[in-house]
Amino acid sequence: MGAEREAGLSREGFEMETVKLNNGVEMPLVGLGTFRLQGYEAVHRALDAALGQGYRSVDTAAVYGNEADIGRALRDLLPRHGLARHDLFVTSKLGPRDMGQGAAEAGCLHSLEALGLDYLDLYLVHWPGKQGYRSEDARNPSWRRESWEALERMQEAGSFRAIGVSNYTVGHLREMLPACRVAPAVLQSEFHPRLVQRDLLDFCSDNSIHLQAYSSLGRGELVAEDKVLRVAASLGRTPAQVLLRWAVQQGVGVIPKSSDPLRIGQNRQLFGFCLGQDHMDLLSGMHSNTRYCWDSGTVV
Repeated sequence: MGAEREAGLSREGFEMETVKLNNGVEMPLVGLGTFRLQGYEAVHRALDAALGQGYRSVDTAAVYGNEADIGRALRDLLPRHGLARHDLFVTSKLGPRDMGQGAAEAGCLHSLEALGLDYLDLYLVHWPGKQGYRSEDARNPSWRRESWEALERMQEAGSFRAIGVSNYTVGHLREMLPACRVAPAVLQSEFHPRLVQRDLLDFCSDNSIHLQAYSSLGRGELVAEDKVLRVAASLGRTPAQVLLRWAVQQGVGVIPKSSDPLRIGQNRQLFGFCLGQDHMDLLSGMHSNTRYCWDSGTVV
C-alpha cells in the first residue's frame, strides 16, 4: 500500500504537508490550481497571495493558455518572497492535441519554453485521447503509449523530475503499467464527496501512484451542500476547508483554484484540524457519481 494513503501522516505519526512520490521526489499535498486564471495581472495577484500564504506548488497546463503568464509572474515574484526556483513545485500538462509520436515531445518543449523554466517538477499527460478524434478511435492506445515514451525521454534528460497522467481510468492504467519503463508518479483526477472514486484510489495506492484531486469544491456547488455546511459549522471551518481536508485526510493531494487572496489563504489552512470518522463517513455518503468535469471513461 502506498505511503500516500497514510492520511497525511508520517510513520512517526506527525502530520506532513508533502508526499513522497514513487521516485523519491517530494511534492506538496496542497497546490494552487490555475484553471481559468487568465491575464498577467490576475495570475500575478493570485501567485503573489499564494506564495505569501505558504503555497509552494503551482499547477497549470498547456490548454489553460496561461503558462507564459505564470512563468513571467514567478520570475517577478520569487525574489520578492525570498524564494529560489528549487523552493517551488511546478506542474504542467501535455495538451490533448499534442498526443502521439513527434507531437508529444514538441508539446513538452513548448511548455518548458512558455514557462521559461529549465525543468518542471511534474509533467502529466492531460487526457487519454487525442484532440480532434472520437473517444472510440482505436489509435488512442498508441497515442497514449507514444506520448508516455516522450515523457520518459524528457525525464531521463532532466527536463522533468517526475511524470504522470491526468484523467486516466483504472482501465487506462492497467493497460499502461505493464508496457512503461517509468511508472506514473501521479494521477490527477476529479475526486470529491459527490464522486468518491474508491476503486481508483485503491488502485493508485496499491501501485504507488499518488492521487491528486481536482474540482474538490465541485466548481463551487459543494460548498453550499447542507452536510458540508453542518460539518464546517461544527468545526469552525469554512466549507471549502472541510472539502479539501476530506481529501487530504485520505492522503489525496488537492489543487484548489481561486483568485481571491482571502480564499487562497483559507484553502491552505488544512493541517491544523482533523475530521472525525463520523464527519468522513457523512461526507463520503454524499457520493452520487456526479461529475462536474469531463468523463474519460468513454476513451478507448
